[in-house]
Amino acid sequence: MATVIGVPKEIKDMEGRVSMQPDGVAELVHYGNEVYVQAGAGDGAGFSDGEYDEAGARLVDGPEEVFEAADLIVKVKEPVPEEYDRFREGQQLFTYLHLAADKGLTEFLMERRIQSIAYETVETPDGLLPLLTPMSEVAGRMSVQAAAHHLESPQGGAGLLLGGVPGTPAAKVTIIGGGVVGTEAAKIALGMRALVSVLDISPKRLAYLSDIFEGRADLVIPNRARTAAYVRQADVVIGAVLVHGAKAPKLVTREMVASMRPGSVVADVAIDQGGCIETARPTTHSDPTYVEEGVVHYCVANIPGAVARSSTLALTSATLPYLIKIADKGIEGAATEDEALAKGLSTLRGDLVSEPVAEAHDLSYTDAEKLLN
Repeated sequence: MATVIGVPKEIKDMEGRVSMQPDGVAELVHYGNEVYVQAGAGDGAGFSDGEYDEAGARLVDGPEEVFEAADLIVKVKEPVPEEYDRFREGQQLFTYLHLAADKGLTEFLMERRIQSIAYETVETPDGLLPLLTPMSEVAGRMSVQAAAHHLESPQGGAGLLLGGVPGTPAAKVTIIGGGVVGTEAAKIALGMRALVSVLDISPKRLAYLSDIFEGRADLVIPNRARTAAYVRQADVVIGAVLVHGAKAPKLVTREMVASMRPGSVVADVAIDQGGCIETARPTTHSDPTYVEEGVVHYCVANIPGAVARSSTLALTSATLPYLIKIADKGIEGAATEDEALAKGLSTLRGDLVSEPVAEAHDLSYTDAEKLLN
C-alpha cells in the first residue's frame, strides 16, 4: 500500500536535524511511496534540496503543504504548539514525543485522534531501545563537552579544566545513572582525564561498567546519603536517569545542588522526560544555561541537535527499517505485526495507550492490544 509521507522542517530552537536523509527518501520511493519534503528541511544537517530532489522527493515550500498532503508525518522532535493546527484528524505521526513531560501535547494528540508512535519507547523483545539509543549516545557524550565548556570562567563556571594539568587536581564528575547516556558520558569524562563516579542501582550494570572501564571509574550503588555525598564533592553532575516512557524521578534535590561549590555545573540529560535534578528546567541551544543555588545548569532538551549531521545520520539509519514497515502497513498494521513498534504506541483512535504517560498525567489508559484486536 503506497503511503504519502511528510518531512517538515524542524522548528524547535536551533534544531538542525531532519527526520529523513535523501537515501531514506530513495528507499521509500522504491517501495512505491510518495515523500513530501519541505524545502530547506535538510539544510541544518548538510543535505541540500537538490539531493532530496534527486532521491525522488516532492519538494514543497511550506509546512502547510507537507501536512496537507501526508498520511504519515515523520519528525525528529515532538510537535510544538504552533504546529498543532497543521495536523489533520486521524493523521499518523512517527517521532520523539516524550509525552510524560508534556500533558498539553498528550491531550492534543488524543483530541485530534492522531495515531502516534514515539521513537523513545520502541522496544525490542530483549529490552533494547533501538531508536533512543543513538541519540542517548550523542547526548551522553555531548553533556560532558558542554559541562567542560561551562566550567570555564567566561561561562560563569568555577574556572576549572576538566582533566587538570600536572600539579593541579582534575575535576570530579558524578554521573547519576549508568545506562547508555551515563556510559557514554563516563567514556568522554574519563577520556578528558576527569575523576569519574557513576551511580546506578543495578549491580549487574555496575559489573559491566567495571569491565569496560577497567577500574578507572568509581562505581557506586546509591542511596540518598551516598547520592548527597557524591553530589556535594562533584564539580560536575550529569543527570542520566531513564525510566522507559515515564517521567524521570527527582534523584538530586535542591539541597544537594546547594551543597555544591559555586561555579560547579549540572547537566540534566533527562530534562526531556522532566529531569532528574530538582532545580533543572528546560533550556535551549540559544540560551543554554542559568544559575541556581550558585551552580551553572545546562538543561538543553535537544542536545543532539547541536551536531545535526552526525545525529541525523545516526537516527535515520535506525528509524528507516521501522518507517518502511509503517509506510507499508500503517501504524496499526505495523504495530500488530511488530512487537517493538507496538511498545512504541502512544495514542491510537483518540485513546492514550501508554501506561507510564497516563500515570504521569493522571489520564485514562487503554490497552493498545484491545484496540488492535
